[in-house]
Amino acid sequence: MAHALRVGRRALGLTGDNPPVGCLIVKSGQVVGVGATAPGGRPHAETQALAMAGEAARGATAYVTLEPCCHHGRTPPCTDALIAAGIARAVLAVQDPDPRVDGKGIAALLQAGVAVETGLMAEAAAHDLAGFFMRVRTGRPFVTLKLAVSSDGMIAAASGTRTAITGASSLARVHLLRARSDSVLVGVSTVLADDPLLTCRLPGMEDRSPDRVVTDSRLTMPTAARLIRSAASTPVRIYTLAGHDRAKARPLAAMGAEIAVVAATPDNKVDLHALLATEAERGCSRVLAEGGAHMAAALIDADLVDEVMLFSAPQPIGPGGFPALADRPLTVVTESGAFRLLEREDLGDDTLTAYERVR
Repeated sequence: MAHALRVGRRALGLTGDNPPVGCLIVKSGQVVGVGATAPGGRPHAETQALAMAGEAARGATAYVTLEPCCHHGRTPPCTDALIAAGIARAVLAVQDPDPRVDGKGIAALLQAGVAVETGLMAEAAAHDLAGFFMRVRTGRPFVTLKLAVSSDGMIAAASGTRTAITGASSLARVHLLRARSDSVLVGVSTVLADDPLLTCRLPGMEDRSPDRVVTDSRLTMPTAARLIRSAASTPVRIYTLAGHDRAKARPLAAMGAEIAVVAATPDNKVDLHALLATEAERGCSRVLAEGGAHMAAALIDADLVDEVMLFSAPQPIGPGGFPALADRPLTVVTESGAFRLLEREDLGDDTLTAYERVR
């Protein structure tokens, strides 16, 4: 199952509205078939693993990180494929919460005489599938907040200025986070200050860049921004409010950016709940929020942060710096009890500390 989870993890950020599943077919102690959900979500992991195994699948055991589907969609049910291949035993990490499945896949396998075991490495599988689970259960994506801070909790030397905080190892990890996400989210103030590209630029993984999503209530995005200049090759969605100047939208759209109008908050900002619901409707399961102290604080205030990846540098910026969460202390993540420590890792001179929301 650990091997199946590693295989499924390769599909993170690539599978559209389908979950990133891993599957192994094992016979007589040997792996005879391996599959992960394909880019775009199809073919599914089980059918790819069965195709590799061929006749060796008869009498074998299938290790699958998620309960196989049992409904007819754009592809036939994976339960039918497993049964037709003669699988004798299925070991499943977690049950699928999708109402179209939700135990029905297990029941179909049992009815066909396949021995079924569930719950093996369930916690690890649920972590990998958290985006799919969140979208199915709540109608919004799983949100990871990325923060890069100095030793005294600052993200910039001053508001609106671009400041390099962490080193090369941390930057590489951020690019990996992008590759495993469906969308990366920033506010337009970050675009104006940093002019980021927000793509994955790890060697060999350049094609795994997420969609770039920007909140811009007054539609002040400049056409000269690198995001806009690259919109034709990597999608950009700008979420704004009704009543914006349509003349501003036309050149942005002409360069490939999508302009989406969503509900406003009482203070006339883009409603992040509405934005995330719209992203979920598009099939987005994982959002990486990278953009600025005010965006980070707004997401936390709205109770929309599920995981925090805190990259900490050893050097301070000093009292003139701009705090990571604007006027909120960083302790709302590290010490409030709203988040619990998951793991800590050294990345060169920096430290990555991961927290998850306490539910």
